[in-house]
Amino acid sequence: MTSRTSTPLADDLGAALQHDDPVALEALASRQPDGERDRYTTLLRIYDLHTAPLDRVGPAARWQHHPAVAALKQTCESAWLAELEKVELPADLAGADAVDAMRALAARDRLPIVYKWLARTATWDEVVHFLALEGGPDAGFDDLVATCQIGLSGSAKMELATNYWDEMGDGSPDDVHTTLHDRLAAAIEMPTVPLDEQPVSALARSAFGGLLATNRWLQPEMLGALGLIELQAGPRCRLVLQAFDRCGAPAAAYPFYEVHAEVDPRHGKDWLEKAIEPTVREQPGWGARIVRGALWRSVVNAEFLDDITETLIRQPEQEITAA
Repeated sequence: MTSRTSTPLADDLGAALQHDDPVALEALASRQPDGERDRYTTLLRIYDLHTAPLDRVGPAARWQHHPAVAALKQTCESAWLAELEKVELPADLAGADAVDAMRALAARDRLPIVYKWLARTATWDEVVHFLALEGGPDAGFDDLVATCQIGLSGSAKMELATNYWDEMGDGSPDDVHTTLHDRLAAAIEMPTVPLDEQPVSALARSAFGGLLATNRWLQPEMLGALGLIELQAGPRCRLVLQAFDRCGAPAAAYPFYEVHAEVDPRHGKDWLEKAIEPTVREQPGWGARIVRGALWRSVVNAEFLDDITETLIRQPEQEITAA
């Protein structure tokens, strides 16, 4: 049963961390989040302690492994994982090997309706709003890849290293993908959407990487989830570029999506053949879990895209019809 208090758990946790207050932290140890929004916002605060830049987290980083923080993390993640574990693999993929299942999952809904709408119909303001919520095809991907390679060896380790180096602009600071995204954001004056204005599905999508990156035992699922991102990003980025062409986007907006449209299809293929295939060959028990991680990512991302489709496309159409 969810306990209700005057303020959300995430807000109380944020206040305790901000004020460097271990007594307040300890008082939160047995709290339950007030619904899904509070669950994901709480987890995002906790994941920041593990993965966000130190200059953003500040002194609160010292509480990363405080027993109360660990208890809250376990409470929120256990409920979320129980929901994810109920997601069933499509019947036609049962028995398929990991690589074939990954390819099939990636092919399903490879080009969601919202990306086609961006390419063909959306206004410039709608394009900017969508990109602000989307955060790029692989927000934080460099750090996720770096985390995922821990403990791997051979071909898989080398492939993730190659992928990471590409994220680092092949050694050119000006071409680092995060830098390209910063320039994109500045060029299109991309707003920062506050957490309380984002749909719950967007919070879940943002938190999903933290779920995988901060739980060592979920490395197989992480390998599958990141692979699915690579497999699907290229075609979607090409549709964003079509929206840029149609709307007359500034030149500085292009490089981030151009590089993903060009290299991600190759990365997806290499991830399957050089990371997943040899890993499953060496550790057969990982196969089903790798596919499970890809399935989880697919579901979390689809829920986000469905919500954005409803908000940006269908609701305005309904309002026009009603008027």
